[in-house]
Amino acid sequence: MANDDESGVGGDPRRAHARAITTGDAATNRGALNNLITLYSKSGRRCEALRVFQSIPSPNVVSWTCLISTFHDSTLSFRHFLSMLRHILPNNRTLAALFKTCASLSALSFGLQVHSLARKLGLSSDPFTASALVSFYCKVGFVDHARKVFDEMLDRDEVCFSSMVVGLAQNSRPIEALSYFAEMRRAGVASTMYSVSGALRAASEMAMFEQCRILHGHTVMTGLDLNVVVGSALIDGYGRCGLVREARAMFDELEMVLNVVGWSTMMSGYAQQGDFKNVIELLGSMQERGMKPDHYSFLAVLTAFYHAGLAEEAERWFGRMKEEYGLEPWLEHYTCLIGAMGKAGELESAETLALTMPFKPDAAVWRALLSTSAYHGKTDFAWKMRDKLLEINPNDDSAYVLLANAFASAGRWDEVKEEWKTMKDKRVRKEGGRSWIEVCGEVHVFLAEDRTHERRDEIYGKLAELMEGIERLGYVPVWNEMLHEVDEKQKREALWYHSEKLALAFGLLSGSTPPGKPLRIVKNLRICRDCHEAFKYISRVVDREIIVRDVNRYHTFLNGSCTCGDNW
Repeated sequence: MANDDESGVGGDPRRAHARAITTGDAATNRGALNNLITLYSKSGRRCEALRVFQSIPSPNVVSWTCLISTFHDSTLSFRHFLSMLRHILPNNRTLAALFKTCASLSALSFGLQVHSLARKLGLSSDPFTASALVSFYCKVGFVDHARKVFDEMLDRDEVCFSSMVVGLAQNSRPIEALSYFAEMRRAGVASTMYSVSGALRAASEMAMFEQCRILHGHTVMTGLDLNVVVGSALIDGYGRCGLVREARAMFDELEMVLNVVGWSTMMSGYAQQGDFKNVIELLGSMQERGMKPDHYSFLAVLTAFYHAGLAEEAERWFGRMKEEYGLEPWLEHYTCLIGAMGKAGELESAETLALTMPFKPDAAVWRALLSTSAYHGKTDFAWKMRDKLLEINPNDDSAYVLLANAFASAGRWDEVKEEWKTMKDKRVRKEGGRSWIEVCGEVHVFLAEDRTHERRDEIYGKLAELMEGIERLGYVPVWNEMLHEVDEKQKREALWYHSEKLALAFGLLSGSTPPGKPLRIVKNLRICRDCHEAFKYISRVVDREIIVRDVNRYHTFLNGSCTCGDNW
């Protein structure tokens, strides 16, 4: 029927088992029994797989590996491995299966011991073992360990590179992920759907839209563009970069082969823009094609209403999710609803929901309420939310900064000073604001009042020209988020040189971006009210579309208005 080297056969495992008994293979052919273990495992029949294994008179390393792989998401995998060591040493595939189990269970301690064994057996540099080891270390957050394993590999194939690229992307190290993908291409190693998907995720995290387009071209050249996994990654990548039209074009091309994940990905792209109309339209179309919305579909729906500030609609769809679709909301769904209620000024009701929902509120819940209460000028409520946030993480700088914003807006400068003093006393450092813009495939990063760029004189000159232009149109600085009580001249200069304004000025310099092309800026924090107001006026002065992705959402400025409706 088969020999030990075969990985398995297709079909119904019970039928294959019956055939093996009829032909006598079940009694004499160890390879056939190994294949049966794999078949039963793939069909989820673990008890039958174990019984087949127990029927083998002298299990070899392949037999043990098949059994260990059967229980890849259970501690039974470890127990079977320890039993194996009493009879026979593992090979590279056995260790790879174990590392998969360690990654699935986040079993760091056991994984470290298996790594030590792999080194003793001389298998830690084997590509098959090392790829699984890289995935394991990335899964548990030990990225530097993964890089060391990768660097020690003797031969690096597409699986090795894919593990490294995906692992770095999943650990929010996008620049390194793209660097390894580039190294893979230079080495002449073929791209896979996994390496391309990982690279797209990395590019989209940095909103590097030019890189997404380059990767799209690469998928076309390699024939991966019509792969469902890669197609979904392209939709997600374009959506995360704010290129919703491009995402929709990709979606329309693959619509007939996409599953619910692909549809939900497209919905998520619209949701980040607060475009609830397109989200709801897609939800209806998905159901017309016989697909049932899942938790991610409804997360996109609620995210869209949250960004649009429509609390009533968010509540209605939250109820439909449970009552009509039988889906129990996750914490993320509650967070969207609570955030929407907070934006609508329903702070007390939102707090009540946070305290009565079937999950313990996390930092995202209290931060959403702190942010919205600060926006509405409810300083006492904001103070209470700040304390809730600090109970979870005493070093959360956003707790102090958001409350200080609320006090500054109310002109309560003594309280602002007290917040800064408390931060200093507790040695909590405020995360520095930075913005970046991609020009010709290169990312330029700016800090507030940054003078390190080689074109700094041109940048500051362009910025002065812009500010002069918008003041003629009626722009008035928004002072109420200034965190220090200073004179008007100092306030004006402090506001002028925010990182997103410097990035915008650079993008508008001659030779930086083609005339008429949208300017795309990413900021690691929330865009302040003054920059938001200034960008609306600047979009009129330069007659350009300006797209900003801050920590909360996308803002598209055009003809003096923003798609967020000044609600973020």
